Amino acid sequence: MSDFQSGAGSLSSDAVAVAENFTTTMQAIRGEVAKVIVGQHNVVESLLITLLVGGHCLITGLPGTAKTLLVRTLSQALGLEFKRIQFTPDLMPTDITGTDIIEEDPATGHRSWTFVPGPVFANVLLADEINRTPPKTQSALLEAMQEGSVTVRGGRHLLPSPFFVLATQNPIELEGTYTLPEAQLDRFLFNVLLDYLTPEQEMDVLLRNTGGTPLEEVNACTDGEQIKQFQWLVRQIPIETGVARRIIEVVRATRPTDPTASDMVRKYLKYGASVRATQFLALGGKARALLHGRYHVAMEDVEALVKPVLRHRIITNYFAESDGITADAILERIIGSRG
Repeated sequence: MSDFQSGAGSLSSDAVAVAENFTTTMQAIRGEVAKVIVGQHNVVESLLITLLVGGHCLITGLPGTAKTLLVRTLSQALGLEFKRIQFTPDLMPTDITGTDIIEEDPATGHRSWTFVPGPVFANVLLADEINRTPPKTQSALLEAMQEGSVTVRGGRHLLPSPFFVLATQNPIELEGTYTLPEAQLDRFLFNVLLDYLTPEQEMDVLLRNTGGTPLEEVNACTDGEQIKQFQWLVRQIPIETGVARRIIEVVRATRPTDPTASDMVRKYLKYGASVRATQFLALGGKARALLHGRYHVAMEDVEALVKPVLRHRIITNYFAESDGITADAILERIIGSRG
């Protein structure tokens, strides 16, 4: 922990005390997840950053890439209450938030409304295949993700704290999928791409899951109160003016109407990233710095998070689709031209 204690008092004594448990806990969580999940180290790190920032994460990947298993395993390692919603075309908003029902007192015969909580009332909510349900139901998560509460029949109900939505979606080219509303996409800290494993990792999965030995049990390494302490710690990490300027430059460079926008951005982007993206890049950089044993945000933290933070916030136009230009390609050009 000397890395955290160095730096001429960049952290307060309270922050140093919390930081002393941080690295040990994070390493233990990674170890528990590795008992079940093979590879995907960058994805696991992205999920940990999401939790440390107090945000939500969208995981995009083809069926069979262990998206659901990854989220379930991580929630077990965190020691948090986990619930799962399988999104389907006939899912209703009240299937997510819960609903009021009329109950009658057997003794008095008096009837009253009683709220029955939906599966959104958990610490970790897995929204599985979120883009297989229509936008009306997808939007039922908006208030929960932004405000930490749901409103049913005019009554506001607070969700447990901490609260994270880890949503999985299939690529939009697959049959039976719907594009998520832009307002909902902007609530996700990251859009992480879950790719195929290497041949060696796939061999490991094969041997683990087709043999007679059961998978190791995943143990809880922390709890909700300690996670909230770590979230507080993230916000104590300083960020230099030069790094903050870099974040603003990158985000503003995605806006076609900004004077700093390149010709590529003006040609291929319809809309750029919002101010929320600027804040998420800064907070994500702080969390990543901590995970890498540093007490300050470096340029490498910003560069590493540009694509997962921004790829779902920039909207390409017809010309990009026609020329086969992806959001990631545009972001790579922005990073390269502003190094």
